[in-house]
Amino acid sequence: MLTFILRRLFQLPITLFVISILVFALTQALPADQRATAYITSEKQLNQIPAIIQTYHLNENVFSQYSVWIVKVLQGNLGYSTSARESVVQALGQYFPATIELVTVAIIPIILFGVVLGILAGVYRNRWPDQLARLIAIVGSAMPSFVLGIFLLAWLYGNLQLFPPGRISDSLSYSLPSIDGFLLFRSIGQGNWVVVLDLLKHMVLPVFILALINSAQLVRVTRGSMIEQLQQDYVRTARSKGLPERRVINKHALRNVLIPVVTLIGLLFVGLLGGVTITETVFNYPGVGAWSARGAQLLDVNGVIGYTLVIAAMTVIMNTLVDVLYGIVDPRVRFD
Repeated sequence: MLTFILRRLFQLPITLFVISILVFALTQALPADQRATAYITSEKQLNQIPAIIQTYHLNENVFSQYSVWIVKVLQGNLGYSTSARESVVQALGQYFPATIELVTVAIIPIILFGVVLGILAGVYRNRWPDQLARLIAIVGSAMPSFVLGIFLLAWLYGNLQLFPPGRISDSLSYSLPSIDGFLLFRSIGQGNWVVVLDLLKHMVLPVFILALINSAQLVRVTRGSMIEQLQQDYVRTARSKGLPERRVINKHALRNVLIPVVTLIGLLFVGLLGGVTITETVFNYPGVGAWSARGAQLLDVNGVIGYTLVIAAMTVIMNTLVDVLYGIVDPRVRFD
């Protein structure tokens, strides 16, 4: 296993290097004055574009430009975000914690609902649990998140004044020193349950949308894996020995069922971090997805590029962790 981990860690910077080349290549489609904004770190420098072009050799060949750009990125300088009116690193630090908290809360019902319903659907194939699971999976896959989100927002909040949008009530936000950062986690650690309950109340609708849409895929994968495992010879052998059905499922089949499920959960988590743009926009949730969408509308090149690089790096790292977990769950996987 150690050899495998070291090999994956060696591949990690190579993969990130290739991603950086692809992202940099996209920036080459922009004129030099727009590419120069990547080297701006404050609003005061916006009138120094010609000097920046000359300083960073933006009119020279792409190899020189890339070498300068990648050094800047490795130093943690992702440029100035015109949409956030601060550096991209500061903007990511401001908006990412809210998204991480939202995704962390959402992944719990996604896993519980998706895995449990998928297992029941596989065990009780073609019976009512299976029919219910397939119906939910079809609805979750077919229903656009923004349509369902707007409907629920209009009905539950517009008519019934339940589950407000945003992140926290104004009455509480004014009394807090800052609503940036990991507000939910910090409030739980401090035992400030009034703030915790208010934050969770604002998360109900976006979490429901994320859980419904994303658990549909988990239900299908878990159901298919369970059906496949229950048809294997080792399950038939266990049943022929007279073992109780619950023990056959829990001790023998379930472990193998979880192999593709663990992989999908890891990919779902990092996918949610980079894919909650529509949900955050609909519910006015101040996360990194809503910020990136606003940045794209305002032609905030640095913000979009910085967001892309961070999400790509997180995806590659998560894939590496999933590979390791895959081997832990399935002892048949060899790491040599």
